[in-house]
Amino acid sequence: MTEDSHRFTRMYDECRQRVWAYVVSRAGRQVADEVVSETFAIAWRRLDDVPEPALPWLLGVARNVLRDNVRAEVRRESVAAELRAWTEGDVADQVTERMGVLRALAALPEDDREILILVAWHGLSPKEAGQVVGCSSAAFRVRLHRARKRLKQAMDVGESALSPAESPEPSLPHVRNLSEEWS
Repeated sequence: MTEDSHRFTRMYDECRQRVWAYVVSRAGRQVADEVVSETFAIAWRRLDDVPEPALPWLLGVARNVLRDNVRAEVRRESVAAELRAWTEGDVADQVTERMGVLRALAALPEDDREILILVAWHGLSPKEAGQVVGCSSAAFRVRLHRARKRLKQAMDVGESALSPAESPEPSLPHVRNLSEEWS
């Protein structure tokens, strides 16, 4: 047995139960085995980065794995909800509503669109999105509030302007730029 294998085995034997208990306390038994396995797989790949004592580092990795699993589950649920929405009700109404949102979004300033897309499309928290745009999470929340307000105003103006049948097609450059931002 190599020195790395011996160190990993010792770390696993000493910490596995405590990492498992931590995961169970945060997410329940049904996901604990999977998260613990992923945690120790990461520990094996990054064995040189694991400090002594290893437990705090391992708990941090387990926490990150849990967070990633939650994000993945939220994305799966979002996709499932989107698919259900497309299969329920009148598709024409949904398309009209989406076009109204896209028109209103395209009418907003670039900074407002970016802020709304970071949160709504990319699912970032205000803290994460604030890091992207280079401001604090508090400042980002203020910007987000204002952008949402302007989006609502733009949507209200769009609804009152013309009926969908009379409404002109959205200008292609705005729609093209918007779709590129979402890619």
